[in-house]
Formats: sequence, C-alpha cells, structure tokens
Amino acid sequence: MNLVDKTKKTFALTTPLYYVNDLPHIGSAYTTIAADVVARFQRLLGRSVLLVTGTDEHGQKIQRTAESKGLPPKKFCDEMSTGFISLWQLLEIKYDRFIRTTDPRHEALVKEFFQRVWSNDDIYLGQQKGWYCVSCEEFKEERELLEGHRCPIHPNKEAEWRDEQNYFFRLSKYQSQLEKLYQSQPDFIQPETRRNEVLNFVKQGLQDFSISRVNVEWGFPVPADPNHTLYVWFDALLGYVTALLEPDEEPNLENALAKWWPINLHLIGKDILRFHAVYWPAMLMSADLPLPERVFGHGFLTKDGQKMGKSLGNTLDPVALTRNYGADAVRYYFLKEIEFGKDGDFNEVRFINVLNADLANDLGNLLNRTLNMVKKYCAGNLPSITTEDIPIDNPLKVIGLHLGEQVKIAYEALAFNQACDAILKIVQASNKFIDEQAPWSLYKKGQQQATEAVLYAVLESVRLAAYLLSPVIPNISSDIYQQLGFEIDFNEQSQTAIVAPFDIHGTWGVLSGDQKLGDPRPVFKRIETPK
Repeated sequence: MNLVDKTKKTFALTTPLYYVNDLPHIGSAYTTIAADVVARFQRLLGRSVLLVTGTDEHGQKIQRTAESKGLPPKKFCDEMSTGFISLWQLLEIKYDRFIRTTDPRHEALVKEFFQRVWSNDDIYLGQQKGWYCVSCEEFKEERELLEGHRCPIHPNKEAEWRDEQNYFFRLSKYQSQLEKLYQSQPDFIQPETRRNEVLNFVKQGLQDFSISRVNVEWGFPVPADPNHTLYVWFDALLGYVTALLEPDEEPNLENALAKWWPINLHLIGKDILRFHAVYWPAMLMSADLPLPERVFGHGFLTKDGQKMGKSLGNTLDPVALTRNYGADAVRYYFLKEIEFGKDGDFNEVRFINVLNADLANDLGNLLNRTLNMVKKYCAGNLPSITTEDIPIDNPLKVIGLHLGEQVKIAYEALAFNQACDAILKIVQASNKFIDEQAPWSLYKKGQQQATEAVLYAVLESVRLAAYLLSPVIPNISSDIYQQLGFEIDFNEQSQTAIVAPFDIHGTWGVLSGDQKLGDPRPVFKRIETPK
C-alpha cells in the first residue's frame, strides 16, 4: 500500500475510544482535556491537526449491562455515546472526529484488516483456558490475580473460568520485532516508567492472544467463521483507522490511511498500555502498515488521596464539576497541578485555592488593575510604545523574550504543568514589577513616559501569558485578548493560527498603540469556599 509521506505540517492524535459500559468519568475527561490542549497548541504552530476521540461499543460487558437495563445493546450505546459528546462540548474539547465502533464503515475496515492478518498466517483456531475478567474484556494470568481469583483492576469482581475455542493472533511471532522497535525508537512509549513496564512484560515472553469469543452476539462476526465474534480489542483498536476516513469516502484501508496515518500520538491511561504498546504495533506489523510515532500512558487520578470508586462512594462527576466551576477551571487544575504521566489527586479545597490564587488574583486582578490605570493615566488608550522603547534589562522583557520557546518545548513534551508554571512566573513577576515601580507615584510626579512604559510592559506580559495559556484556558485567554483590543476567539481555531500565529504572538512585544482597548472586567470570578 502506498502511503503518502507525512510532512511536519500534519499532526494526528487520539484519545482512547472510551468503553461505553457507563457514562464518562473524570479519568476519561482528564485524557481528553490533555489531548485537546496538545491539538490546540499544534494548531497555534500552524499545523493541520486531526484530533480523534470516540467510543468502543462492542463486547460482553456492554451486552450484559444493556440487558440489565432492559435495553437493546445499540440503544444503550446510543445513550452512553451521547453522554461523552455532551461532556466534551461542556469542556470545550474541539475534536475533529468522533468514531463509534458500531459505525457500519468500521465493520468494512475491520474485515479488510482481518483479511490481511489472516493471509499472513497470523490467525489460527486454538483452545483458550483461563480466568477471564469481563470488566477488562481480557484473560488474566494466574499470577496477576488476587486471592479468590479477583481481578487486580476490578477487585470486587471475580474472574470467570473459561474453556472454549477461540481464534488467536500470533503475538509471539513478533517478540523480536517489538524488542527492536523499543530499542530503535526509545520515545515510542512514554513516559520512561511506562516504557520500563512494557520492556519487563515483553522480556517475560509474549503469549498469543485470543481475538474471538463464542456465545457473544454483540460484535462483528469473524469473517472466516461467523460462529465466532471478534473480541473487543481487535475491533476497537482499528477504530483509530476508521476515524481517519473522510465522511463521503468508500471505507477501505487505502482511503483511511492516505492523509493522516501514521498517528503522531496515542494518549491513553496506563491501564490500557499493553494493548497500545504491544498488541497494536504487532497487529500493524502483521498487516504491513506503518506504526504510530508515540504512545503516552498517563497516571491515575485519586480523590482526597483515595482511589475513586462507586463502592467507596467517592467518585468525582466531571459534568457536575464543570457546571459548578466552568471548563477553564477544570482544565487548568488538572493540567497545572498534576505532572502528566504520574498519578495525581483531586482535593476540592486545593482546587479552589489554586484557581483563586492563579486565575482570579495573579492573572485576572493584574489585568483589571492595569487596564484601570491605563484608563486613568493614559486617557484609556494603550501607550504608543513599542518593544524597542523598553530597555533590554527590563525584568519582564528578560523573561518574556525566552518564554515562548520554553513553553513550546514543555507543551511538545506533554509537560503541561511545566508550561503553566513557566507562564505563571511572568504573571507573578508582573505583579511584583507593578508594585515596585508604582506607576501611580510616577504619574503624580508627572513622569508620564515612565508611567506608560511600566503599564505597557505589564499589559504585554499579560497578553503573552494569555496567548501561551490559550490551549489550556481558551475562554479566559479570549476574554483577556478581547479586553486588549484583539478580535480573537481562541475557540475559533481555524482563524487563530492565521491572525495570531505562534511565531509572532508567542513572542514578547506584540502590543502596539493601534490597539483599541476594551472595558476592564474580571476574567475569572473568585470562588467562595463553601462553609
């Protein structure tokens, strides 16, 4: 198959296709927010971006859950899938494709892919004996299970003993090819801790894995044997490929892979690392297709230091959280306060304190008081000063001149907390600078030019901070930009890269006296701590 060479101008990334046995939880929201931030940042750099998300809708667990609710599986999946779409809208997630594995086009691609792997003699009929966790849709090795054959991921559920004929994929055949991949492309699995987990797992020797089930109707029949149903992972991983089809294209691999393949980044939670970093590349090798560039497995979220779970009654509803505090607040807390790749915790008091300190006080209050001073001391007009008028040793200019590059490196490494910390430094430095320079005193002494230089340096630093934070807090950044006289909405991404490209707006010194400032108003209202 001739695939078009991808230039550096395109960037395709995926979230997992979320399993619809229940409504989205905070973990799914966390991955999707991170993916949206990456996509927004890549768009600012002027790249064509495709952000893929969606739902994985087949398998025994869904069949059983639908039955328990008295619904046909498809109707149940329709309801659940809508829950994901509405949460993504609430969180300002601007995905390009939403793929559902029940999409009729998906079946055509799964069949074609199966045929390629089958022709390569990598699928065979065998006997599967072992402990099966329905919640994971996966066979577990005895050594992985807890006492009473309970699954370590779902400790309140016992695994079920199965002894049945299944079709298997020859994973063992790809052991040395996978080892070579991990060695030649050390960045294929990130972060380092996840890479080491995979290397240890593979080193123990790979077992062929089952790709079909009997007595499960909810899924695609195996093309070579309709008595079997394709097992969820063989079907679900291919959703990433189906999503790449243009809406009116004929569903075949050649069309799907023509523009966006290979995927630059698969963003996943660490619980599904093995499927994406071992099974998926082996399946693609078997089908003779190029491999994705990078798989990044992030950590788990806890609440008040405890694992979240329905049985513990301490789940965190992402819909309620976003309705209470707004999309920007939720996005900012999870990306700034948690090092992406490590486990992280949510605590409501800390959440409120961080938002009040960073967004209401440091950023919002700084913009508000500075604009009010411009109104008072400069007749409401931006001082006619350019960056050249500000001395090179001005403390804000010193930080601002290197900030864009520093933040770019952090975003590209998915170090969102480092990006936010670096941006916040210029905001905090601006607050200190305005207090030390005291423009109100300079104005009283008749030092108009010095007053204007201080106000310009602060407003320009706020503008740069808003621009660099726009992938994380698009609404607040848009509000700041509009108060500074720019007609830019960071949620209208197609126009942003054209009117505010990174190589210009990502540098210090963009504001000019031509800007007509808007009226000062708070960009983030302080949250009162509930009594």
